[in-house]
Amino acid sequence: MLRGVVVAVVLALAACFAPLAHADDDPTIDDHNPYFNEDEYQAFYEPPSPLPPGQPGDLIRTEPSRLVLEPSGQLGMIMANGTRIMYRSTDARGNPMAVTGTYFEPFNAWPGKGPRPLIVYGPGTQGQGDQCAPSRQFNQGIHWSPWLDLAFNYEELFVSTMVARGFAIVMTDYQGLGTPGLHTYVNRVAQADAMLDAGRAAMRLPGTSLDPHGPVAFWGYSQGGGAAAAAAELASSYAPDLHVVGTYAGAPPADLKELFPYADGSALVGAVAYALNSVISTYPEFEQAIRSKLTPRGADFLYKVQDQCVAETITKFMFRHLQPYFNEDINQLVKEEPFASLFDMQKIGKYRPNAPVMILSNRFDPLVPYGPAAQLGRDWCAQGADVQFWTNEEPPFLNKLVVNHALPMLVDGERAMQWVADRFNGLPTTPNCGQF
Repeated sequence: MLRGVVVAVVLALAACFAPLAHADDDPTIDDHNPYFNEDEYQAFYEPPSPLPPGQPGDLIRTEPSRLVLEPSGQLGMIMANGTRIMYRSTDARGNPMAVTGTYFEPFNAWPGKGPRPLIVYGPGTQGQGDQCAPSRQFNQGIHWSPWLDLAFNYEELFVSTMVARGFAIVMTDYQGLGTPGLHTYVNRVAQADAMLDAGRAAMRLPGTSLDPHGPVAFWGYSQGGGAAAAAAELASSYAPDLHVVGTYAGAPPADLKELFPYADGSALVGAVAYALNSVISTYPEFEQAIRSKLTPRGADFLYKVQDQCVAETITKFMFRHLQPYFNEDINQLVKEEPFASLFDMQKIGKYRPNAPVMILSNRFDPLVPYGPAAQLGRDWCAQGADVQFWTNEEPPFLNKLVVNHALPMLVDGERAMQWVADRFNGLPTTPNCGQF
């Protein structure tokens, strides 16, 4: 119900502020520079420089974290104690970095077999501004500042359900959400490392009910589904110390170049700008080549979204077409260098996961297409992985509002949660390789 209210509010706001279809000029008026922690959070999110010696997953600092469903904290609660964490990780270029997140210690006991399990949770698209970091939003429930800087903590419904069932959770903010630098949106390696090191950090956090060698599962949907999938296939090489028992990857963006025609003209077309900003931030040697393909409107598009949360990006850029932002045919551009190689570097499915995986995708997903998600499952199956692929068959509905991307997260959430619980309880898997 709460998520439904949130979605309704976002869509209502989007309708109110949707741009004119034939406007000559970009009507957005956001002209402020990207900022970093210009508020009460700065003391925590500014990492020490240089980083203290240590290994990936080592804790840098921690503090208690207020957990609320909405700003007043009066309308219900998350049944857990929260700890905000900063930990060491590794970026896509192999450099050490600081990442923040939240650990949730449940009030309730774990009713299943063995020690309390840990879910490493990859959040879905939040935006690219520091204020969008999930570890901040759990303190606020709803974030707002003038005029359209709006963020809803839409992940809280699943988190509150999971901790009530006795799962411990650690949710990463990923690289650059809250901490210095730009968020490296949908970067395969950076997101995987942030997930894996979040699991390590939770296991090293003192005073929890976790067994340091206890079972771990990865969970995520959309951007989080891609992060969870990437973590699953890099766990063996990057974090063999984690006892991974399973991964749920919902609607994973497994092949980024396939997203362009789906995002074009949709409510979430701004995700393309997030991704291009991420590429420029991670691979600055290609910045000039990328920017040379942008029109002035395209350059303005990338500049503005880097300081926005997803609701603001929706209200200001929804239903825009991509072509006016580029000076070459966009469908051809993604096949040319350096775009082709840069996107291929982010493709998931090249390595075998070290534990069973459940993939969920809607056959008619209008944003993160079904085809690449199914191909991800087939690629893993070909490597001998234990894969269960679930197809959500909800028919197309209001495609440009990406309804069939958002709803399966809710419709099949219980199915996914039970699948993860079965992995923690040691039940047999039901792979369906060769059937999708």
